Amino acid sequence: MSRRLENLLGALAVALSDAITSAVETTTGHAGAMGAALAVLAQEPGLGIEQLRVPLGRTQSATVRVVDQLAADGYAERRPGRDQRSVAVVLTPKGTEAAARALASREQALSDALGGLTPGERKALTTTLEKVLARITSDRAHADQICRLCDLAVCPEPACPVDLAARAREHQAPGAPLEGVIRP
Repeated sequence: MSRRLENLLGALAVALSDAITSAVETTTGHAGAMGAALAVLAQEPGLGIEQLRVPLGRTQSATVRVVDQLAADGYAERRPGRDQRSVAVVLTPKGTEAAARALASREQALSDALGGLTPGERKALTTTLEKVLARITSDRAHADQICRLCDLAVCPEPACPVDLAARAREHQAPGAPLEGVIRP
């Protein structure tokens, strides 16, 4: 069996990751988790540090530093959380605009990459990507990390293969194969 497909997929993953990272960093003016934090908070306002930590894949203290930077740059503010010990992180209008620019730059990088595909090729690739994403999603935290820069409006939860796989894994016996999570 040839490993060319795996090699090509790896090269594509690296190239797309580099393009998205560069686009988001250029748009926000910050390297690292800032763009992802903006995107997550734009789509899920009021998350606490612990809830934000999961999709960013950061420790609690590293997430606090990201929120500190967001606040220092005028992108976010801390508000009282559900209880006296927690805070809710909410984007300011400046942060909402920066998040929209970050998501738009990600979309442009991906549109540029897919621009040469025919409608039929796009449909076939969509089906294939749904299967691959469902297979690689290990649990809810992993799903949140995978989708941290996604535009949730174009792939809502009922249709998201990552979300469907995470939900299926929550209800499956350990070690059982994951089947039937791809939408028809």
